[in-house]
Amino acid sequence: MSAPDKVNLLGLTYPEMEAFFLDMGEKKFRAQQVMKWIHHHQVDSFEQMTDVGKALREKLVRVAEIRGPEVLHEGISRDGTRKWVFEADNGGAVETVFIPDGRRGTLCVSSQVGCAVDCSFCSTGKQGFQRDLTSSEIIGQVWQASRSFGPRKNLGEHPITNVVMMGMGEPLLNYKPVLAAMRLMRDDLGYGISKRRITLSTSGVIPKIDQLSADLDVSLAVSLHAPNDELRDELVPLNRKYPLKELMAACKRYSDNITHRHNTITMEYVMLRDVNDKPEHARQLVKLLRGIPVKVNLIPFNPFPHAGYERSRKSDILAFHKFLNDNGVMTTVRTTRGDDIDAACGQLVGEVKDRTRRSERWKESIFHRSEQPDSKTASVQ
Repeated sequence: MSAPDKVNLLGLTYPEMEAFFLDMGEKKFRAQQVMKWIHHHQVDSFEQMTDVGKALREKLVRVAEIRGPEVLHEGISRDGTRKWVFEADNGGAVETVFIPDGRRGTLCVSSQVGCAVDCSFCSTGKQGFQRDLTSSEIIGQVWQASRSFGPRKNLGEHPITNVVMMGMGEPLLNYKPVLAAMRLMRDDLGYGISKRRITLSTSGVIPKIDQLSADLDVSLAVSLHAPNDELRDELVPLNRKYPLKELMAACKRYSDNITHRHNTITMEYVMLRDVNDKPEHARQLVKLLRGIPVKVNLIPFNPFPHAGYERSRKSDILAFHKFLNDNGVMTTVRTTRGDDIDAACGQLVGEVKDRTRRSERWKESIFHRSEQPDSKTASVQ
């Protein structure tokens, strides 16, 4: 738990850290010293900062702290994927996943306790929504994951090479804390991760997509999942506010505005059996994405209890993949990782004290469906 009136330095960006030390009557260079200790060496005590004078260390103990989210659980999959459950302040819990792949290590980070968007195929959405995470709680997931790998022999090397804001929550609905955390990920005094190796995934909050392109240069992914408004209204309810024509225009603006050469936007498309995986959907998708530099990532659906959906047949996924590639849309199929510890895409649930009653209503709907007589049985009777 947080100490009263103490500033948690973990979530401060470099300019904020400089301002903190200036307010203390200290020199600005202290910001660099302390940030290196926090993010490069992952210390959680001012006493460990050996190049900081004793008087300043004692002063820092009185007014500040270095506190990441508490680890409630850690699970390791048979494929090497790791999942942490972190306790959030004021109750609730979020999940973070590390996916190793050769020399690449990707950390999937959460931005909210629960999610306010409620995509119909996502386990997180069914838990409802509790609150936004602070910048300390967001970057704290990276910090705790980094600590779990032990001290680094070479500060130029890091097991976490990529970060994706694809965990629990809609990042663009928690804009300022997410922006601060991503700035720390990019900062050389933080984690020094390249801008093209940090990806923010959104369900399509158009005003914030435009704002992000002006504020910070990172890669963008869009949770698309449907090629027409009628179907996307059902799968991603936010589409009713920001329909596909407007979303595609925002994606084009984002691609035009970012500065790095790799300006391709990733379109995430979960494959749901007999829902969005038919040939006509593939044809509509090719037409929808025309003129936008994109790559499509097809995601085999990862089931959860009472989901109401099934994973597409492998033959349908492969046919969908081939059609898109044959028609000039670069497309990959995501390999399912960590499903044995519920760490795969769409399976993160955490622990949410739902303010929306969405979880309660969903559970009631499951109960009522289970109470309905089977139509075939009823007709026989």
